Amino acid sequence: MSTPETKEFQTEIQQLLDIVINSLYTDKEIFLRELISNASDAMEKLHFQQISGQDIKDKDIPLEIKITTNLDEHTLTITDAGIGMTKEELTENLGTIAHSGSKAFVQNLAEAGDKKDLNLIGQFGVGFYSAFMVAEKVTLYTRSYHPEGLSYIWESDGKGSYTIEETEELPRGTRIVLHLKKEEEDYAKPENVKRVIKQYSSFVPYPVSVDGENVNTVQALWTKNKNEITDEEYNEFYKFIANAYDEPLFRLHFSSDAPININSLLFVPKNNIEKLGFGRMEPSINLYCKKVLIQSQAKDILPEWLRFVQGVVDSEELPLNISRETMQDSALVAKLNKVVTTRFLKFLEEQAKNDSEKYKEFWKEFGIFLKEGAANDFTHRDQLMKLLRFESSSQTEDNNLLSLSDYVSRMKEGQEAIYYVNGPSREVIEAGPYLEVFRDKGYEVIYTHDSIDDYILMTVGEYEGKKLISADQADLDLTRDDKEEDGTEGLEGDELKTFMDWLKERLGTKVTEIRESKRLIDSPALILSPYGTHSMQRMMQLMNRDLQDVPAGILEINPKHTLILRLNELRKQEDSFAQVAVDQLFANAQIAAGIIVDPRGMVNRLNEILEKALG
Repeated sequence: MSTPETKEFQTEIQQLLDIVINSLYTDKEIFLRELISNASDAMEKLHFQQISGQDIKDKDIPLEIKITTNLDEHTLTITDAGIGMTKEELTENLGTIAHSGSKAFVQNLAEAGDKKDLNLIGQFGVGFYSAFMVAEKVTLYTRSYHPEGLSYIWESDGKGSYTIEETEELPRGTRIVLHLKKEEEDYAKPENVKRVIKQYSSFVPYPVSVDGENVNTVQALWTKNKNEITDEEYNEFYKFIANAYDEPLFRLHFSSDAPININSLLFVPKNNIEKLGFGRMEPSINLYCKKVLIQSQAKDILPEWLRFVQGVVDSEELPLNISRETMQDSALVAKLNKVVTTRFLKFLEEQAKNDSEKYKEFWKEFGIFLKEGAANDFTHRDQLMKLLRFESSSQTEDNNLLSLSDYVSRMKEGQEAIYYVNGPSREVIEAGPYLEVFRDKGYEVIYTHDSIDDYILMTVGEYEGKKLISADQADLDLTRDDKEEDGTEGLEGDELKTFMDWLKERLGTKVTEIRESKRLIDSPALILSPYGTHSMQRMMQLMNRDLQDVPAGILEINPKHTLILRLNELRKQEDSFAQVAVDQLFANAQIAAGIIVDPRGMVNRLNEILEKALG
């Protein structure tokens, strides 16, 4: 035993203490995470000494962290069986900053005002001082692992000085007693302490108990060899981190040493809750450094369009600021993002190849997220394009989908492009006029149902060297095979030109051009969009009401169709009913194109047509 020796905190430490308490920590409860992390580090260091063959005091004491609460005395105690500290180490670790160049750094930090650069502060290992956010006094008991070492008590109120005194023999390790501030006495309640531990320190590699009850019962599976883990253990881990009751649809467990050290365990849930009306999902990846939670729901580890993925990413290479809450190196975060995202997309590609039915189930729930990525993420677009799935004119079975690679592999000889057409449903697409020339040539056509589909295909432009062309594009370079099946003579030459001029006069500014169609077979007319595809036109009209009065596009007519021939007869007879027929012909083409039309005028016109038809 000895008389307490009083020492002043080094100026930089006092400055740093003020910064930690007042500036960095945004959530007081993470003081416990920092102290548990320090305890875990102390036992890691002791473990290294053990395997190095060093002589160690109390070598049979189990490596564990014990936490006790005392609401009556307003204390919280954290005890570890780690490496402990000598008197010199107490002064060096808790009273000064010994790192080269760090004094000037802390001084600059203190003088920086609101423009503090915290990028390097995490290297100082000063999480211990966060205890003073909740404690009015901290008493630390420690005994070094050296067999000949002594036991000491360190104590401070964090206001400028601390005391060190020798005490009676203690077990190896460190015991920290927090004398809690009155307003922080909730941390002397075991239920609150357990909650914080389960949130931040569930996967510390040593047992953590609160008042004798072990609280970190779930293992950090991502650090184990996947061959040693059962499906049941994976499922239980998923249920723990996702607060789920069912099993995941997919899981990916992988480790990587280059270009960055990563251990990761990712899960895909069975259901897309955004489809169920629960609002936009938040990122669900928890970021760890050596099993200690750095950031829950980390936003930058995966791109926004993978927000449905849940799991853990752990990297020992993360440089952290003092509070462990903000990652310093954005370049490292970007590297993490690229590595994990690329590996996950490769995993999906493998699943699509090896278990197409299960991938189809995934696509039904989460395909919209991959479309979001393909539309916005240039970095991963090539991978994402391989994962997209579509219906097509050749897929007759329910829910049978194909990839763009599937389409290319069965293109007909002489076919130069990948063709697609948009519509609200398969039935609507197949009842429209846009497939006629493709049926005639035996070409498969991809069916798209969302505007984002067409946006992606238009933006990408080609796939595996084949152009992506919408079936309703005005410059489609396809013509029907001319064959006289019924001997019908169509309009041609001057008469056809006269008819088209007359039709343009009747429709006025509703269309930009009238021209003879080289691809219609069974339908009298169709409209080609001036906006690339009709789905893009519909989206633009929904976003801007002023676009509803702009020309619908190019009207192509089939000069052999009976309706066109009879309309031409009405023209020559100067029958007033011809205008009614023209307007309805145009409206029918608009409906087939899915373009927004005003139904009120069409109802009156249809009534007039019915009156004439009924005599």
